Amino acid sequence: MPRNDLTLAERVADLNARHRHRAATAVVEHALADADTGRVALVSSFGAESVVLLHMVAMVDTATPVLFVETGMLFPETLDYQRAVAAHLGLSDLRVLRAAPVRLAAHDPEGQLHKTDPDACCALRKTEPLHRALRGFDAWITGRKRFQSGSRAGLAFFEAEETGRIKINPLAHWAPQDVADYMVNNRLPRHPLVARGYPSIGCAPCTTPVAAGEDPRAGRWRGSDKDECGIHFVDGRMVRGPLAAAS
Repeated sequence: MPRNDLTLAERVADLNARHRHRAATAVVEHALADADTGRVALVSSFGAESVVLLHMVAMVDTATPVLFVETGMLFPETLDYQRAVAAHLGLSDLRVLRAAPVRLAAHDPEGQLHKTDPDACCALRKTEPLHRALRGFDAWITGRKRFQSGSRAGLAFFEAEETGRIKINPLAHWAPQDVADYMVNNRLPRHPLVARGYPSIGCAPCTTPVAAGEDPRAGRWRGSDKDECGIHFVDGRMVRGPLAAAS
């Protein structure tokens, strides 16, 4: 369990100081064992680059809880890939999260909410199930990287959330080539949609192919100013950058 003689902000600052110069693999290894992170889960979308962190975690402990949000609107290829990767890596504690049926019936009975209010759809189908599942953990590992968008440019390895949890970003400093090299060097299976022009993969209705020269996330919620799926919301409020430290 985390030390209770330090505030969350102090623990996060200490973690960042101790792990500042470590490689991503070392951050994962120590994060899963460090008392200051407590109970840790990996949250994975099983998207275009997800297999990198899944592999790193599996190399440390295949029994690490892996939380996968199944929105009911994912590409069939993503669901097939999730099953194949979990089997390939031997993940033994994969937890598939879904929105509560009563919530879907009340707020999106026709499955059309994404057309009128994509933020509300993300909150209903992604944020709520994930936050519910994370209540049993002190920290969670994400695949967020600085290069993905301007809102992520200041990412550190460890962040304090207003929920009282720690968010761990082992790949924060990686460049796109680092991701590609790791996948090749470790012979990891690629998401089948990547070869079809999807460098960033979310729900099928809200994801389009990306043309050469476009930002890799240009296909997410194309035509809107939305650039986060809602996984990084706190109490229903969109958080587009690193969270302020909480005590």
